[in-house]
Amino acid sequence: MNYEDKKIVGIIASNVEPAVALNVIGHLAISIGKYSDSEIMGKPTITDKSGVNHLGISKFPFIITKVKAGKLKNAIELAKKNPQLLVADYPKEMLDTRTDDELVEAINQKENDKLEYLGAVIYGDTEAVNELTGKFQLWRID
Repeated sequence: MNYEDKKIVGIIASNVEPAVALNVIGHLAISIGKYSDSEIMGKPTITDKSGVNHLGISKFPFIITKVKAGKLKNAIELAKKNPQLLVADYPKEMLDTRTDDELVEAINQKENDKLEYLGAVIYGDTEAVNELTGKFQLWRID
């Protein structure tokens, strides 16, 4: 498989502060890594010349973008309808709770249309990911 066959795109709501954005992407990256197919990872360990092992990373591009909250929510909804894509989303409740039990309770109490998303990560075939995220602006600290 070619490294350009699949793609990972992180999407941050444009109103999210940089420190929070890093936290959001960190949590979402763990989720995508856990629940993705086995093809996502490159070599499990890479040994340097000194014999020290380093954990491998994704073998596919991982790009971070930003969009307005409405576009983020729309991208999440569309991505979840596509069975070729894996989507990890980060509702605001993930930031507002301390424990997993609190998070589960908070999410269980809300209708999906009432969730405010701070970010998402979408993984899958490059063409399908680009169709949803190709026009999003690259994220950077302004």
